[in-house]
Amino acid sequence: MVTMRELSMRVDQAYINYARIEKAIVYINDNFRDQPSLEEISTAVNMTPFHFQRLFSAWAGVSPKKFLQYVSLKYAKYLLQRNATLMDASNETGLSSSSRLHELFVNIEGMTPGEFKNGGTHLTINYSFRESLFGKIIIASTYKGVCYIHFQNNESAALSNLKAYFPNATYNQTEDKFQKDALLVFQKNWNQIDQIKLHLRGTHFQIKVWESLLKIPTGDLSTYGDIAKTINNPKAARAVGTAIGANPIAFLIPCHRVIQRNGNLGGYRWGTDKKMAIIGWEAAKTDEKGV
Repeated sequence: MVTMRELSMRVDQAYINYARIEKAIVYINDNFRDQPSLEEISTAVNMTPFHFQRLFSAWAGVSPKKFLQYVSLKYAKYLLQRNATLMDASNETGLSSSSRLHELFVNIEGMTPGEFKNGGTHLTINYSFRESLFGKIIIASTYKGVCYIHFQNNESAALSNLKAYFPNATYNQTEDKFQKDALLVFQKNWNQIDQIKLHLRGTHFQIKVWESLLKIPTGDLSTYGDIAKTINNPKAARAVGTAIGANPIAFLIPCHRVIQRNGNLGGYRWGTDKKMAIIGWEAAKTDEKGV
């Protein structure tokens, strides 16, 4: 039986490992013109070449050099050009089920006007802290589904932010079935996933934008303008950007897949370094399966 101390040590090690991976990705990206060697990259994250190669490959499924290709400006532009015609739903039939997994298994329900406006009065929210492939998260759920997933290293700050989002709710630190179902998305094998229910606080426009993000296939990218067209409001690119920035569900609602039209990654509420890590990881995962 695993003791609490052993579990805590595992979580701490997972956090350290991801921090090293993210630092390595940033180093590779910043120095890509110099084509840094494995030795130089491993030195930058204070690891031996052997242990770094093994750690990175276990996380990404590809070598650091291969991973760099997936987060390059050239690759981003290629994806945007290739996917320009795929935003039309009639063309999506050619995509495999695994590439559209988010759209297929995520069900979004908006909160009632009363729940939305009164800051969570009469809502009981369960929450827990977990380790993910991309760092520590806080996940929270209501009686209808998951309402909040944020990347946050500091648990105290994470809970404070959650309570600021639903200031009048009642809170319990416990993990329920809604959370367990949602956490499966952070595993490398998604075959166990049935359906994930989300219960979101947002305007009609915001929820419409968040639903459209689910249509972006895993490993692909889109732009704010393309999302605006998808929701039949082509002049609303700026408003789309604001709605994406307000997305309360990290990774599961894939706002990280939206970048600038010129191929640059653009902003991300949890940091561009993490956005780059997620985009590269998804690209490697998709390429590995031949999606």
